[in-house]
Amino acid sequence: MNREEWGQNRSSGELISLSSENTEEDEWEEEERPAFSAVVLPIMLFALTLFTVLWAGAYQTNTNPLVGPWDFLVDDPGSLWRGIPFAATLLGILVTHELGHYVLSRLHGVPTSLPLFVPGLPHFVGTFGAIIRMRAPLTDRRALFDIGVAGPIAGFVVAVIALVIGLRLSTVVPIQGNYGMHLGEPLLLQFASWVVIGPLAPTADVVLHPVGFAAWFGLFITSLNLLPIGQLDGGHVAYALLGERQRSVAVALIPILMVFGWLGWKGWFL
Repeated sequence: MNREEWGQNRSSGELISLSSENTEEDEWEEEERPAFSAVVLPIMLFALTLFTVLWAGAYQTNTNPLVGPWDFLVDDPGSLWRGIPFAATLLGILVTHELGHYVLSRLHGVPTSLPLFVPGLPHFVGTFGAIIRMRAPLTDRRALFDIGVAGPIAGFVVAVIALVIGLRLSTVVPIQGNYGMHLGEPLLLQFASWVVIGPLAPTADVVLHPVGFAAWFGLFITSLNLLPIGQLDGGHVAYALLGERQRSVAVALIPILMVFGWLGWKGWFL
């Protein structure tokens, strides 16, 4: 979600747009958009993203690590249906997140594009998320705050519901070697697992159902989005609350994140 730079006029206390050009025609009214970019392109991108996420979800069921995603699809194209639980959950979280931004933008009278989904490689989750383009500057900090926070809240609610469902569908197994991908276990996941599954023995582990994995990834993306940095949702919210001080917070946060990344898993730096 893009944000136009704006600041506060200290003498009058009014919020003003910091634009490089000011003309009499700059009324920031919603302009007529070509049908392709306004409707057709978002639909095409969503359809392509749906395919790549389905592909990624199906590929997660592959038990042969020597078979790549392309060979997996060519050898058994009918296996795409196995990616439905993962794709439906992940896209449900992302769509809800973007609709939160879209609805609040409309309520505040900010002309906004439909969500533009970004397809990705099927090796992991099949998408790089989605963006919404605002075609006018925000008029006040309340609008910036509401629009910025609406997406994460909406997506978080759906992700938590999906996590509970995914944990109920997951399997508890004895710990066996190091095969597979071990996910980080934030406090929310540990608490939800304790409530839904119960305490685990030290020799047991949980194999997440695709719905649970999609929920985990949705929560991961939501947490990243809430970092008070740049054009992330957290950056928008922090700017609405702190104004220019948001940049100082962002600069101070970067080395802190690097330290935590180094202490947690050095692979972040590869």
